[in-house]
Amino acid sequence: MIELTRLNGRPMVVNSDLIKTAEASPDTMLTLINGEKLIVREDIAEVVERIVVYRARLLAVVARRLHQFGDLERAVALVSLDVAAQPSAARQAKPTGEPEH
Repeated sequence: MIELTRLNGRPMVVNSDLIKTAEASPDTMLTLINGEKLIVREDIAEVVERIVVYRARLLAVVARRLHQFGDLERAVALVSLDVAAQPSAARQAKPTGEPEH
């Protein structure tokens, strides 16, 4: 859950997993997966940052709990954001002739 601010200044908490899209028009409008629309004061970059921080916090909790059971390596493998550690399927999806970096 992330805390955001309605246009009238009142705070609200939103389940970030339910956000389908975010657009600036010029206010930030969030569309939830059920079609509900929310307009918030925060810009899109701030909404994304709050989601990233929230999810990182969740992953840290999972890693600590798995560490208590001696399975930290498995937790790290499950939540790794390292592209190099991922299967090469993403590289295979590139159009032919595009140089690899």
